[in-house]
Amino acid sequence: MRVEPRILAAVGIIRPVTDDVRRLRLERDLYLRLLELGARDDLPEFLEDALGLLVEATGARKGTLDIERGRFFVARGFEEAELPDVRSEISSGIVAEVLATGRTISTASAVEDPRFAGQPSVQAGRIRAVLCAPVGEPALGVVYLQERNAPGPFPEEARALAEILARHLAPLTDRLLAREDAARGRDHTEDLRVRLAVDDLAGTSSALAGVLRQIAVAAPVPIAVLVTGETGTGKTAVARALHRSSPRAAAPFVEINCAAIPEALFESEVFGAEKGAHSTATRRMPGKIDAAKGGTLFLDEVGEMPLGVQAKLLTFLQDKRYSRLGSNEPLDADVRIVAATNADLAERVREKRFREDLYWRLVVLPIHVPALRDRPEDVGPIAESLVRRISASSGRPIALSRAARVALGGAEWPGNVRQLENALSRAWATALAAGSTTIEPRHLFPEQPPEQATSSTASPETYSEALRRFQAKALSDALEACGWNVSEAARRLDLSRSHLNDLIKAHGLARKR
Repeated sequence: MRVEPRILAAVGIIRPVTDDVRRLRLERDLYLRLLELGARDDLPEFLEDALGLLVEATGARKGTLDIERGRFFVARGFEEAELPDVRSEISSGIVAEVLATGRTISTASAVEDPRFAGQPSVQAGRIRAVLCAPVGEPALGVVYLQERNAPGPFPEEARALAEILARHLAPLTDRLLAREDAARGRDHTEDLRVRLAVDDLAGTSSALAGVLRQIAVAAPVPIAVLVTGETGTGKTAVARALHRSSPRAAAPFVEINCAAIPEALFESEVFGAEKGAHSTATRRMPGKIDAAKGGTLFLDEVGEMPLGVQAKLLTFLQDKRYSRLGSNEPLDADVRIVAATNADLAERVREKRFREDLYWRLVVLPIHVPALRDRPEDVGPIAESLVRRISASSGRPIALSRAARVALGGAEWPGNVRQLENALSRAWATALAAGSTTIEPRHLFPEQPPEQATSSTASPETYSEALRRFQAKALSDALEACGWNVSEAARRLDLSRSHLNDLIKAHGLARKR
């Protein structure tokens, strides 16, 4: 005979299950199911099942899950014919508010709620009970639940479950998004490139996209821009892209290397000189400002200016007027000023090595160019662009092999794009001399002679060399442990088989006999 649990609880044989315990068990079970789903590799399939779990847990009749503003969108409970409207119209106001505020919205009847009743999509759908929660913080996406199997609003327990599941959903989704981006080679700069003249700025990273967004802000307005970044990051290329994307694109772009002009020649070089103003002025000599008329004057290495030169530049920036050396006639300057430096100008101001008033004149709109170590995914596209340029200039086309691209991505480039370009130029020449039609890893990273590697007087190993040696050992150890079963080694290393094959070639690995 079976005894009811409530009777056993009443006589103290078993403890009654409280609402809190029941709720915690439910949350635990749902979280475990979500973790099981998150172990999958297919992102759309994971989102479909995660939405199903949310709909089931909250008792909703319909629902959608929108990740990265429509990049990934799944729906449940809607008719096929409804889906185009669901994506573009239905509840857009509610979803937009959740994305903007990062807070959950729950309403018993959206069609009667003054916050949403005026929205055509809400009235058209006669939408009543709605529960909408952000996925992650900041919001990676939104889960939208509509209508219940029971009348009335979603209960507080359903709201709590939706928020908990949405919060746990975020890191699992983020992991799969990262894998999706890596697999597809997502270009974060794509939307910006159609609006800007930035073909010389190769790369696809979100870091480069940030630079392009700054260019888009600065290009239409004639205010001063200061481009900062480490040596070799491509500050001049950014300045040129800014000029080409501006209304002054058809006019000249004139560059001045501020570190290379002696203080005594600064006025003549920049402002020009009248005939007889100095011993070499046998005729009127136009300056850089004249040459850049209507366009952009680019002051490179502005942080290296002597203090005397800084004072003359400040006067020009304040008045936008100048006089040629040997003349008192003031002239109006029609140029846009863009400056660049790899120095910390704020620190130089504190050290009294750079004028504070000039600093504030230059730093109206700063653009920082990140180092390659902060955007390693850009190494491959930049290398491809440089190889095309080197080949075009010589008329001897040589391609970059996939293995070489992988090897470049695994190396360190403390000298940034400039160092990368030098390495590719050497590799191109080496490959050409060897009669190769492609640049291979051996052309980029020639092996050291054995005697050099073992010599006590040899140069210390660089970080890049140490990193490549460590990578090669890790790959070799994994392959040997699997008996050179590439598929199994790829699984253990969490790499795709094709990527592992590229790495094997990039490091010149071979099975030991």
